[in-house]
Amino acid sequence: MKSDGKASHDQRRVAIVTGGGRGIGRAMALGLARAGIHVVATAARERTEVEAVAEEVRQSGSKSRVLPLVADVTHEDDCAAVVDAAVARFGQLDILVNNAGRGMKYVSNEFLTEPTRFWEVAPETWRLVIDTNVNGPFLMARHAVPVMLNAGWGRIVNVSVSQGTMRRRGFSPYGPSKAALESETIIWAQDLEGTGVTVNALLPGGATVTGMVPQTVSEQAKSAMLDPSIMVPPLLWLVSPEADGVTGRRLVATKWQAGTDGRSAAAAATEQAGW
Repeated sequence: MKSDGKASHDQRRVAIVTGGGRGIGRAMALGLARAGIHVVATAARERTEVEAVAEEVRQSGSKSRVLPLVADVTHEDDCAAVVDAAVARFGQLDILVNNAGRGMKYVSNEFLTEPTRFWEVAPETWRLVIDTNVNGPFLMARHAVPVMLNAGWGRIVNVSVSQGTMRRRGFSPYGPSKAALESETIIWAQDLEGTGVTVNALLPGGATVTGMVPQTVSEQAKSAMLDPSIMVPPLLWLVSPEADGVTGRRLVATKWQAGTDGRSAAAAATEQAGW
């Protein structure tokens, strides 16, 4: 994993967005940068995608910067290196968005129409999804939290899914992995109570146009799906000082009431985390 090694003493907030090169991750990385936050955007393989996000922000004239890194959240050394790179480049780390994930297309491209029964899932596929969606957020948080505790302030945002997805027939191991992530959210929030570091889940609230959508889905069907940018308004509120003390919750982006004040919008979108 490589960075440019340049240090900055700008006191803007600094965020890590895993899986920040496409879909929801890309939308959130751009949204954070446009809000004046420096971003470290990671991708497991596709360097060109996170580099494109960084270039888009640079060309926009924003004073925020995006540091693109290739890092796999299933590798602990990579997770540690991402946190180290954020601190080395920007001098601090305030926000961790655990977005990197692997979905049902790794099981089958026909998962929407021909459900795969759990015993038909290859063990290596099961391990890959669980390792990315459950262990990856743990490894990232494990290395990010000490930095946040030292600062006395921090935000962890775990990207979740609708509860129906956690229960849906044929959705192993993706559904169970996201249920586990919400359990992590609840427990971590309690572990960090009183530290100034909060942990919350954020989800779109419906099918969203991302790389997890199989290529067999028609353009007409995709046009009815949510745009990934729906995640940005609740994310920006969650990482703001206004959300101090809000922890162990899940925010549903489709329930966010645009045009209202942040607290009212958040109240309408907030549910108890869990399933």
